[in-house]
Amino acid sequence: MLGRLSLTARLTALYTLVSACVLVGLGLLVSIAVGRHFVELDRDFLKDKIELVQTIVSETASSEMLAPRLDELLTSHHGLFIELHNSAGQVYGEAGSVFSRLPPSIGTDEQAFDWTAGDHTLRGLRAAIRPPSTWTGQAADGQPLELLIALDTAHHTHFMQSLKQTLALYLIGAILASGLLGWWAARRGLAPLRIMKERAMTVRAHKLDQRMPVDAVPAEFADLAQSLNTMLERLQSDFARLQEFSSDLAHELRTPINNLLTQTQVSLTQKRDASAYQDILASNAEEFQRLARMVSDMLFLAKTEHGIELPNPEAIALEQETRALFDFYDAVADEKRIRLSLAGQAVIMGDRLMVRRAIGNLLSNALRHSPDDADVTVTIEKQGTTTLCLTNTGPTISPEVLPRLFDRFFRVDKSRSHPDSDGAGLGLSITQAIMAAHGGSVTASSSNGITTFCLVFPGSVAD
Repeated sequence: MLGRLSLTARLTALYTLVSACVLVGLGLLVSIAVGRHFVELDRDFLKDKIELVQTIVSETASSEMLAPRLDELLTSHHGLFIELHNSAGQVYGEAGSVFSRLPPSIGTDEQAFDWTAGDHTLRGLRAAIRPPSTWTGQAADGQPLELLIALDTAHHTHFMQSLKQTLALYLIGAILASGLLGWWAARRGLAPLRIMKERAMTVRAHKLDQRMPVDAVPAEFADLAQSLNTMLERLQSDFARLQEFSSDLAHELRTPINNLLTQTQVSLTQKRDASAYQDILASNAEEFQRLARMVSDMLFLAKTEHGIELPNPEAIALEQETRALFDFYDAVADEKRIRLSLAGQAVIMGDRLMVRRAIGNLLSNALRHSPDDADVTVTIEKQGTTTLCLTNTGPTISPEVLPRLFDRFFRVDKSRSHPDSDGAGLGLSITQAIMAAHGGSVTASSSNGITTFCLVFPGSVAD
């Protein structure tokens, strides 16, 4: 049931419950304290009257003269009852008095006891009174007298009932007031949450620039607001990248699909011989291969975004892998009279195929964008981290463009695009994803006609 209540209702209920417990406890404490105070007052009063009776007995010459003086005492103190006994019987008192209803166990000296007799609520004490040795009469046997003295506490009872009623009314009013104040305080204290809720309700796919008010909320909500703002910033950035990626993907897929559609429609306009159809099918196969590679690359990038583990980690000699790639691209380099060179060596832990693909992507880009009769140099260094840097000459890439080199489908400009290339602009994105899977990074720099890409492997995977 409590789980369905709003936070304001929960805080109000808890605040009201705590206030009720505190106020009820305070009311009980006051009642108990007042009751104990009355008991102490009555006991002191009765002790004072016991001393007075002792004085009267001491000053009375005989037991026959005691009754008038005690009657005078009772007359001047309304609600006071006295009874005296000795071993022979009752010395003073009336038959059927309030003491006839006294319980069998009436306590000891100095201990007050309570009982009820008819309409009277009584509190009494028992004491021993020693008569003077000069006493004469039937009570003059030399033995102490037992005094029973009691006080009617009806006025105390009435006061306690009135006090309890007053406290009950006050407690009900105070609890209600505490509940209202608790609701007001909870609602006012949670107002920043409502503001954040209203702000969050305005967030849409095309309106991700809304932010939570960090400075206008209490310190307890500031961290939450900042976390939500950070989340919104990530969503805005990811959504913008997704829109750009969707646009680029549609553009990249449109070209080969249009080529396939055009060639197919042209081939169907008239009859052709078998060799012509073979040429058309071969051209279509090349476009299908390009589409297949693009889809494969996109699937690989999608996996890396969700985090992947290295499928086959092993010790990799970067020098050997680079020379093997040199052999693979040797024909392309010879065609453009590009000289390939390698310096340094290091061993890392990683997936061999993934590392070879990352180096191959950089080497392929370098050969594609280097002018004829140029140099492509690979340098391997190991200083805490293992770094493989590939340097080539060519047009300088502007600093504004460098951060975007690793975006999907990104090409620097039309002048750097080569019609004879089957690349889709995913090579550097895949290289970055491979390095992220290895816990490393890839960087790029370009100045004065020299462009350098570096693969940085962390020291924790170095052998």
